[in-house]
Amino acid sequence: MSMAAASSRSFSFFFSWLLLHSHVHVHAIFEFREATVNEIQSAFSRNEISSKQLVKLYKDEILRRNPILCGVADLNPDAESEAEKADEERAAGKGGTKLSGVPVLIKDNITFKKKRMSTTAGSYALAGSVAAEDAFVVKKLREAGAIIIGKATLKEWSGFRSSNMPGGWSAYGGQAKNPYNLSNEVCGSSSGSAISVAANFATVSLGTETDGSIICPSSYNSVVGIKPTVNLTSRSAVVPVSLRQDSVGPIARTVEGTVNASTHIPEGGYAQYLNPHGLQGKRLGILRYPNSFNIIFPENSMENATYQQLFQVMRDQGAILVDDIVIEKSEEIYENAMIALLAELKRDLNSYLQNLVSSPVRSLADLITFNHQHNMLEKIVDYPQDMFIKANKNNGISKEVQEAISNLETLSENGFEKMMKEKKLDALIYVGQKLVPFLAVGGYPAITVPGGYNNEKMPLGVSFGGLKYSEPTLIEIAYSFEQATKKRRPPPNDLIVTQVAQRSIISL
Repeated sequence: MSMAAASSRSFSFFFSWLLLHSHVHVHAIFEFREATVNEIQSAFSRNEISSKQLVKLYKDEILRRNPILCGVADLNPDAESEAEKADEERAAGKGGTKLSGVPVLIKDNITFKKKRMSTTAGSYALAGSVAAEDAFVVKKLREAGAIIIGKATLKEWSGFRSSNMPGGWSAYGGQAKNPYNLSNEVCGSSSGSAISVAANFATVSLGTETDGSIICPSSYNSVVGIKPTVNLTSRSAVVPVSLRQDSVGPIARTVEGTVNASTHIPEGGYAQYLNPHGLQGKRLGILRYPNSFNIIFPENSMENATYQQLFQVMRDQGAILVDDIVIEKSEEIYENAMIALLAELKRDLNSYLQNLVSSPVRSLADLITFNHQHNMLEKIVDYPQDMFIKANKNNGISKEVQEAISNLETLSENGFEKMMKEKKLDALIYVGQKLVPFLAVGGYPAITVPGGYNNEKMPLGVSFGGLKYSEPTLIEIAYSFEQATKKRRPPPNDLIVTQVAQRSIISL
């Protein structure tokens, strides 16, 4: 059973009690909220806390706040015993990696082979399905000693079922909420991964991105997210949209946290690029809207003023800002991308479903039928499966699709790549997600860092994109910017506590 589907009355009584007795769950020595990977490892080495205790603290936090936020779909029933094993290995002088004993959440489209847990992609169609093995990225996390504490919610089928489905909604996980402002957008399909890190449900998480699904929710939830160059991280045993465009990446509260969570690293590791002076001498382009030349917000808005201040911080740190960058043909990129993605969705999703050990559905056509048969459960009236139906009309990779993919390659080469080289840029600065479909279709990497908050307490992120395999440069830039600004603040706890209390009183 998903956490969202549990009895609201019994939960309400539990949370009413918990609100009155929450002090008993606060560890007397180690404050786990906002703790970084390095701080956790230091606490382990000083015996201030064990991995098992840390997992328990995170689980208590999830049980207390997740009924409102819906950031976690399922908890790993064996997490505490696995953490206890990590503690024993540490005591015996084994382990030793940065992630050893550290709780990690993974998006619920990344396969974690565990009894009583399925990888659902947010749909009841895959509830009870069985995969052959863990996703490769999960294997690497477990080999490093990380504790998979549970699965994070997502926008169902990574947003490719319905064109009007809101960010963060899935039938299996419910409607995810932004912990900074419960009435505002969470953005993207890796919403649960970002929400959960922001709300201190885990130290780090893994998300996936096809077009903005790591960067956008990370930006909206005041956390750091990295979308790696496509093919830099394995997508094996990950529920796909498009193998040409999908990427798996880490989300954490700090740049250091995302670096420590990276399962594929260059020789010497990404940590060597955590340079507080990384902005010095870097040429950064500021992406502007065509015609209006705004970054995205009106000139007299608080948001625009905030970003102008942040740009000045970059200059003060030695960066050279090139303030005239416009990428044309965004609509042409989007049109070609949708032709390609819908055809690839049918091909790649069918392949994934057919390779499951056990599953009630084996094809996109089966999914469409399931949704018709369970239209109330899957809320098909509210969120029709128009994208599924359109994708299912494809018959392989047709000439039209091949032309669309070729067009995307040409647009990438003659657009973003050409601009970056002509302007001699190390990275592109951008705000929001609407302007950057070219980063997605070209398979380019990006990283986002908290930049502040607006009048409604909603986070504002600053994102940096670069050419393929420029992660070391992007990490240098992002870390230097983070250290110079330190804008990340935890979400207001009283907001969630008030909502939980109100829900408890109403239910009782």
